[in-house]
Amino acid sequence: MEKLRIDKWLWAARFYKTRSLAVDEIDKGRVRINDQEAKPSREVKVGDTITLRQGPVIRTLVVRGISSQRGAAPVAQQLYEETEESLRRKAEAAEQRRLGSEPASSQEHGRPTKRDRRTIDKAWNSRWSASIDP
Repeated sequence: MEKLRIDKWLWAARFYKTRSLAVDEIDKGRVRINDQEAKPSREVKVGDTITLRQGPVIRTLVVRGISSQRGAAPVAQQLYEETEESLRRKAEAAEQRRLGSEPASSQEHGRPTKRDRRTIDKAWNSRWSASIDP
């Protein structure tokens, strides 16, 4: 087998859980082959360069093997080789996520309790008002 559809290859290489997810990502323009827009029916061969975006990370891969069957993860990893620059960008993105603060962690968890609501109401009602009191 010399060539294979890109959607099938991405599925076999375990980048997407289903072929339909791979097709959706290709249709959204998140997958390029040799710096050209890809269509799901576009065929890839050994030596092609695939650029795909997964979340905030852009991965650049070189096709090393062709398989139409989805196998175990170690077998799927032999189908491609990730470039050094891509690995560096992936590590930087992971470091940014690790160092970045989670916006939700700065807030109290869940809805306010009755006591919290009373405290909030007291704070709002005790604020200075610009109205003229008699």
